[in-house]
Amino acid sequence: MTVERSEQTIELEPTGALSVEKVCSVRHWNEHLFSFTITRPPSFRFRSGEFVMLGLQVNGKPLLRAYSIASPAWAEELDILSIKVEDGPLTSRLQHVQVGDQIYLGRKPTGTLVTDALLPGKRLFMLATGTGLAPFLSLIRDPDVYEQYEQVIVVHSVRRVSDLAFREELESKLADDPLVSEEAARQFTYVPTVTREAFHTSGRIGELIENGRLFDGLSGPRALDPETDRVMMCGSMDMIKEFSEKLQGMGFTEGSNAKPGDFVIERAFVG
Repeated sequence: MTVERSEQTIELEPTGALSVEKVCSVRHWNEHLFSFTITRPPSFRFRSGEFVMLGLQVNGKPLLRAYSIASPAWAEELDILSIKVEDGPLTSRLQHVQVGDQIYLGRKPTGTLVTDALLPGKRLFMLATGTGLAPFLSLIRDPDVYEQYEQVIVVHSVRRVSDLAFREELESKLADDPLVSEEAARQFTYVPTVTREAFHTSGRIGELIENGRLFDGLSGPRALDPETDRVMMCGSMDMIKEFSEKLQGMGFTEGSNAKPGDFVIERAFVG
């Protein structure tokens, strides 16, 4: 651990593509999962749901990875949700950051998990596994999302109960949010599911769709419908591949920034 700390105490220098930001807070959810906030440059603009390059200096050079921004576009700080990989080139170091440490931040956020890449609809389903929750944490705190959709549903599938990051905030329907608390109270639904421990909802996302449990408490059809429903997916490659094929078989079309459709994935993370 002393190695990681010594590397991070080096004063970083901004470049044309990177700014240098400071860590404002750190939260460890369990031994495999943590989140942290960093300062946001005044000139940094992004759409809720986008990702950005972020990293540390390793062996005298920036080591960067793509991370979805978990805070809404109006927030003064940037939230990041990450797994801990013991031998990961970046996360093995990043998991040890502390308040005041310096972080490299890319200046150009981008991505397809944005409402601009979707056609208008009535229900917006956000399907996430693990840290794939991050971009949806951004979107559900964006007032525009509640203007565009009558119902906003986040489905978060994890292995263990402790992996349900931000569970209290989501279960409260964002009650403390300064901008969308009233809208979320009426329109937002949070569906956590755990696959390897006892929990009130168990099973993978596909099972919840097939047995209809996903649609409990929602208005509209008890199935996904390309006429009214829009879907965003982020997380495991297996989940994204499986559901992309299923949705296309049901008549859903994949959207992009250039051509909006009925569902979107973040292709930067799935190859």
